[in-house]
Amino acid sequence: MTRGLQKQQARANAEKRAAANAPPKSQLKAMVAGNQFKCPKCMLMIANYKLVVQHMEAKHPKEPVPTEESFNVSK
Repeated sequence: MTRGLQKQQARANAEKRAAANAPPKSQLKAMVAGNQFKCPKCMLMIANYKLVVQHMEAKHPKEPVPTEESFNVSK
């Protein structure tokens, strides 16, 4: 087999390249930390109060928009 050694070398090189590349880091923790408001009607997590107001006006127009103080966000 003339290709046997080349296959082994190619496999070894591929393993080295795969080990050198770090796995991608997850952004789930940052995403959860950024979402601090929750829609009282549908429980959707939203990043800030301005987006809560836009969401309530668009998705729940019959519901009153809660005040910012009612969310009890500690910053």
